[in-house]
Amino acid sequence: MKVIDKIALVLIIIGALNWGLIGLFGFDLVATLFGEMSVISRIVYGLVGLSGLWGIRLLFVDYD
Repeated sequence: MKVIDKIALVLIIIGALNWGLIGLFGFDLVATLFGEMSVISRIVYGLVGLSGLWGIRLLFVDYD
């Protein structure tokens, strides 16, 4: 697995955990850590979204 794949996977996991916290407890960890829609929060959300798109690619890669 390439480094960019691992980074994307970590960001996908962070996004999934954040959405789990939002769904279960109404708690947005990213907003709590970096501020409600601050520049840093928007960057984190953007990177998580891009990682999700990259994750689609990972479904079709054969790592034999």
